[in-house]
Amino acid sequence: MVDDFHDVMALAIQGSGTGIWDRDVVTGTIRYSAGWVELLGYDHDELSTRIEDSYDRVHPDDRAYVQATMQDHFDGRSSVYEVEHRLRCRDGSYKWVLSRGMVISRDAEGRALRMVGTTADITSTRLMAERLHQSTSLVANLTNQIPGLIFESRRSPEGTARMTYVSSGIGEIFGLTAEDVAVSTACIHDRIHPDDLPMYMASLDASQRDLVSWQCIFRVDLPTRGLCWRQIDARPARLPDGETLWHGLVTDVTERMEMEQQLHDLARLDHLSGLPNRRAFLERMEKTWSALVQLRLDRVAVLMIDVDHFKSINDRYGHAAGDEVIRHVAALMSLVLRSGDITGRMGGEEFAICLPGVGLEEAGRIADRLRTEIAETQAWFEDIAISLTVSIGIAAMLPTDRNGEQVLARADKALYTAKQEGRNRVAFAESVS
Repeated sequence: MVDDFHDVMALAIQGSGTGIWDRDVVTGTIRYSAGWVELLGYDHDELSTRIEDSYDRVHPDDRAYVQATMQDHFDGRSSVYEVEHRLRCRDGSYKWVLSRGMVISRDAEGRALRMVGTTADITSTRLMAERLHQSTSLVANLTNQIPGLIFESRRSPEGTARMTYVSSGIGEIFGLTAEDVAVSTACIHDRIHPDDLPMYMASLDASQRDLVSWQCIFRVDLPTRGLCWRQIDARPARLPDGETLWHGLVTDVTERMEMEQQLHDLARLDHLSGLPNRRAFLERMEKTWSALVQLRLDRVAVLMIDVDHFKSINDRYGHAAGDEVIRHVAALMSLVLRSGDITGRMGGEEFAICLPGVGLEEAGRIADRLRTEIAETQAWFEDIAISLTVSIGIAAMLPTDRNGEQVLARADKALYTAKQEGRNRVAFAESVS
């Protein structure tokens, strides 16, 4: 049984894989405990006590740092000597160690005389840290390679939010840095299009309140790229402190949204004339009518236009010439009309115009100006000049109209009257007061 306390401590230290060293600074010698010697795989009589030999066992890349740290402690610039470095073992391999020590004796002028310390094997700890670092680096590299922004975000019950992790995509997606969003996400809100921000915030509030997926498509206005579309998909979880945690992804859907808009526009566009088709014309006309009624501005005139003797043009010059006539009429309509007027091709050689805020008398003047312009301007197909005229029917949209088809039917009836009366003229469905 061991009774001496110091012997007990020595055995405990040796059993922990830690060695003890004792350095005489004046003579330049150092003594090692049995545990220290065993740490590097030596027998006790194989190690010299010269301090120079001890530095030779330090890895060349660590030696200068170890010596400088030791000197700082000798000079009183640190209260404790502590350094992680590599030591060469008997078999030539290296171990990572943690050396700690302290000067325990100084002369009258403060010069170090004696220093004692410990050396502990931390190779397994360093290896674990390295593996963890590699894993962390792998995850970071993977997330940074994924298009878009991978994020972790926290939001308090009061609505204060911050992002606790963002991938490098924060720059591409929002034109911001990790530091910008670490304290608050208000800078993201500043990037969101004003028309989309209420919807964005409502979806975020609903996700936090009901713990449902946060999904939202919105526009951002970036300093270097202008208006872009973004889509956010994230899953929430409630934390013990009451905050809500999201892990999610924000992607750039600009190309997809623009393509969808183009497809939407193409479905509503007459490809030959470049004007809205019948369906799009009716939607725009009815929307305009509703807006004007709310403003108590209920004057809206609608024109139906038909190219006279269009079948004869096709029969004489061919359908390609007829197509050119359609484009010619559409171009002249754009020149004569105001920017806020609504135009459309109803099919075949028929066109329609909606004139918001215009009564029948003014609509008659506009229609006659358009009719005259068309009659006096020939359409060209290859080297052939084609003269043409149009007939126009005009109707006023009435408060009793349930939809746009009703006023179009009256304007079409007036158009029939213009045809019957000899073509190249304007006729009204209602009397002009």
